Amino acid sequence: MLQWLDTDEDGALTPIEKQQARIIIYGHSSETVALARELGARKIPVLLIIQVSNVGKPGKRDGLIPPNVANAVNFYQLEGAFYGGPEIAATDPARTSIIGNFRMTYSDHPVASNGSSWFAQLFMKSHIQIEDDPRIWQEASALIDSQLSKGEIADQPQVSGVSSGAQ
Repeated sequence: MLQWLDTDEDGALTPIEKQQARIIIYGHSSETVALARELGARKIPVLLIIQVSNVGKPGKRDGLIPPNVANAVNFYQLEGAFYGGPEIAATDPARTSIIGNFRMTYSDHPVASNGSSWFAQLFMKSHIQIEDDPRIWQEASALIDSQLSKGEIADQPQVSGVSSGAQ
């Protein structure tokens, strides 16, 4: 991935190339924060992280967004054995804007997850429903378009049937 940032193709990333990077991370795991931290260690900014049902790994602080990330949003669900963390927070609120933590529910709004195994359908139903939820895909698309076209993020996503904040 880093070679994509090397615009002059000289094999090295200059500070200017790093600052001109337009990186958006969308993920259905705690790896979104891990990737952002790795980029931060290389002094590469991230415009936006969109986390979807971020099931944290033991001993990791996946809910803390590193300061190289400008904006972050968290979509989570609390049903079943595998559920996402209900809150993300900025390590440095002066540098990172948390757009929101949005709880998704599927008991009254089921989403078909046809591409999943029987095991996932049985034991991780809500966890995979959030992955296939068209409301999240629509909101992610709007956030990405907003970030890339205006260079900023809208105040809050406007997803119907979604509640903000940990519940």
